[in-house]
Amino acid sequence: MVCAILFGAGQEVKDVAAGYRVAGLEDRRFNHETLWKLLEPLVASPAIGVEQIGRSIQGREIRALHFGRGSTRVLLWSQMHGDESTATMALADITRFLVEAEGDPLRERLGRELTITMVPMLNPDGAERFTRWNAIGVDVNRDARQQATPEGRALKTLRESINPQFGFNLHDQEARKLAGENGEQVAIALLAPAADEARTYGAARSRARLVAATIVSALEGDIAGRIAKYDDAFTPRAFGDLMQSWGTSTVLIESGAIRGDVHKQELRRLNVIALLEALDAIATGSYRDADPTLYEGLPENERIEHDIILRGGKVVFGDNLAFEVDVGVWFEDPVAREGARLGDVGDLADTAAVEAIDAAGMVVHVETFGDNPGRLEHDEPVFIEVRRADGTIAHRFGTKPR
Repeated sequence: MVCAILFGAGQEVKDVAAGYRVAGLEDRRFNHETLWKLLEPLVASPAIGVEQIGRSIQGREIRALHFGRGSTRVLLWSQMHGDESTATMALADITRFLVEAEGDPLRERLGRELTITMVPMLNPDGAERFTRWNAIGVDVNRDARQQATPEGRALKTLRESINPQFGFNLHDQEARKLAGENGEQVAIALLAPAADEARTYGAARSRARLVAATIVSALEGDIAGRIAKYDDAFTPRAFGDLMQSWGTSTVLIESGAIRGDVHKQELRRLNVIALLEALDAIATGSYRDADPTLYEGLPENERIEHDIILRGGKVVFGDNLAFEVDVGVWFEDPVAREGARLGDVGDLADTAAVEAIDAAGMVVHVETFGDNPGRLEHDEPVFIEVRRADGTIAHRFGTKPR
């Protein structure tokens, strides 16, 4: 019998996502000290085992949390890129659920059937500066083969010590991604990584694909049309790919962006739902009944250049020259839509963007503030006002320097 989990996220899991949120993580930028201070009262519980699995280059502890006594072992790791914190927040919420929900059927089922190991923050030095790399500029996710960094060695050693059957590689991807060439902005991208250059489906990857399909089922009611499939080209330096080749059925979850979700709190909730539904499907075995075409049929995770394209307006540049051209804009922080910079200008009718704005009948005023005042340069800071025929402002992007 196909479990009901395959038809969308159950109310039980949605209640967990809403009711066990750890306070204090409302801003997506937080550091190692903040995270572990908030988790301290939770990990003091006898339900959770805490293990130091290493130290970062700058000496910060890298910790793993353990829950459950089941025969199926699952490893989840987050924030190996220091500026990718969405799943870290979700793992904090799941930890609270595992500690506080004693007697809850889902919690008891997970504890009975699974042994769950979570590494909430693998790269604490990167988190300190909210940057992708570790303290010496290494992308830890490209250190699986060489293991030159203490962070990479910590994860590999942990994997060897527990030999997990399932793994979850948790990331944030850039916001300028569409679900298919003309699709919506991607909220969640999934991947059952390839284990070899030929991208074959052995036993480990086949299981991972079914778990990914389960996640699609769980999330499509919330973000239909905004789930994509990440590129599955084999990367022999990457942890997800090598975990798969080492026999751990691994699913990559990339949190993208949702308009207005500046600190990724909605994506945090969706991560809780995705992970708990996947864990429950592993615990019950229901993932085996998932339809792999739900995953294989996902649109590709398409990268684009522009956050906004203004189309059809009369564009007035700083010297009052007016042209009927399209204007592209990209943001330095596309999640918060801050730091506007000038993109392409011209005929952009066939150019994709996260948001296309019909500016027909409006006047688009463009000012750039680069090293050459008065000259329009691509990739320069830009201030744009879009005004209706009556002079009122319809849109404004960027800020003027003081």
